Amino acid sequence: MDATPSSLRHADRLGFAASFLCAVHCALLPLALALLPALGLNLGGWIDFDQAFVVFATLLGLTTMTLGYRRHRAFRAWALLLPGLALVWLGAFSPLHDHTLGHAAIMVAGGLLLAGAHLLNLRLTHGLDGR
Repeated sequence: MDATPSSLRHADRLGFAASFLCAVHCALLPLALALLPALGLNLGGWIDFDQAFVVFATLLGLTTMTLGYRRHRAFRAWALLLPGLALVWLGAFSPLHDHTLGHAAIMVAGGLLLAGAHLLNLRLTHGLDGR
């Protein structure tokens, strides 16, 4: 399972962007949950996006870090990925998954660690110039 440098670069960029957007989503969700009823909107019956995204982020992160490690042989990106995954799994699949401020804080921290892992993996794999 060897990826081309271009496909790995795109996967890391996707992982970085998705993880960063996840962190922003989790930071703004408590505000949205407070404002939407005042606007007459109801969130009842929506599918829980957090859990699906955590599974996707896990698969993408493990794949890109493994392929990146094969190229650069450095564990630094893994040092960000693993605690980030632990946090988002804790926030999405534990009793903390209650969409309160604590949940948002855990998911934001985890999302930022995942974004950092993808950015570091991108830089380690493709050099500092990001070609």
